[in-house]
Order: sequence, then structure tokens, then C-alpha cells
Amino acid sequence: MTRVKRGVNATRKRNKILKLTKGYKWDRKKKERAAKEALLHALPRMFKGRKEKKRDMRALWNVKIGAGARLHGTTYHELIDRLKKSNVELDRKVLADLAEHEPAVFKQVLEAVK
Repeated sequence: MTRVKRGVNATRKRNKILKLTKGYKWDRKKKERAAKEALLHALPRMFKGRKEKKRDMRALWNVKIGAGARLHGTTYHELIDRLKKSNVELDRKVLADLAEHEPAVFKQVLEAVK
């Protein structure tokens, strides 16, 4: 049998794993065995985490809109209901930003839908 030198393949395989664990803490980014273990837990969770981030942001926007609405004597669900009935197509991200950074404009939006 001919001799097989695997140095290139083994190095390439190791570097691929270590590249994926870049930014991890402690030995999980430097040592092959720890990196494999870290990836075993992290890779299946990546998709779920991206979906959870969207969910968390929407919940945060709802809290900001509700706080802004309560300052002007209404509730979150009343405001959303009025916006839908008056066909104002501002999404929650924009409304939350207005409530936080532009309270005067947010108040104008509230008055427009009353």
C-alpha cells in the first residue's frame, strides 16, 4: 500500500472547526476537542436564536408603545385598534421609535387616530 500523508487534510479540518468557534470563551475557541463540543451544542441553536431575537424585539416595541400611550391617557390595545380602524400603516418598530425619541410626533399620531 502507498503511504498517505494526511497533514494537509487534518489541518484543514481542524482549522474549519476552530474558525467556526471564533469568538467563543476560554478553551472553546483554541482547543479542537472543546471546540467540537461547543459546536455540538451551538449549531442546532443558531436558527432558534435568530427567531427568538425577532420575538424579543417585537415584545420590547409593544412595551415602548404601551408606555408612550399611557402617558397620553390611552392604552396599548386601544391605540393599536384605533390605528387599524383609521388605516394608519405604521408598524410597531416605527411607533416604538417615535414613542421613545419623538414624543411630540407620537402625540400627533395619537391625536390623528382619535
